[in-house]
Amino acid sequence: MDDDFTGFVRSRGPALGRTAYLLTGDAGRAEDLVQSALLAVWQRRGRVEPDRWEAYTRRTMINLATSWWRRLSSTERTVATMPDQPGPPGPAATDTADDRVRLVTALRRLPARQRAAVVLRHYEDLSEAETAKLLGCSAGTVKSLTHHGLNRLRALLAEPAAAAAPASLDAYPRTGEIR
Repeated sequence: MDDDFTGFVRSRGPALGRTAYLLTGDAGRAEDLVQSALLAVWQRRGRVEPDRWEAYTRRTMINLATSWWRRLSSTERTVATMPDQPGPPGPAATDTADDRVRLVTALRRLPARQRAAVVLRHYEDLSEAETAKLLGCSAGTVKSLTHHGLNRLRALLAEPAAAAAPASLDAYPRTGEIR
């Protein structure tokens, strides 16, 4: 069973890491989130069927991320504007990276449940029913969360780039792309 779990981690770990990054907006927190969730699954691997490990891991990641958001919401404060950015905008080759940074920054500004719904529906490509099961709510609530989350994302992305871009944000994983 340990070899099966190792295979699961090797095959699904990178995808879980990308999802965790979108849920947290921070590469370090994403790694911590995945490791914490995988530890929980490993500890329960005898009681959870191998074909349910991924769903169990995702649900654990959402629960942990929600707990972290609640804890951090009382200490982190969003600033209205970011410090001045040095130099003019980069060449066209960086547009994709800039867009990715703006999207992740906008995702970070969504409320936790809206962010989770948008990531699960549009990044993980889960159905409304699957997303509802993971979030512990109804499909109608998922529709509402996704609708409001996407509207908020559109508004955030419509803001001028200088106001929305962070000083620096590393992509997860550092050597790959967020797909």
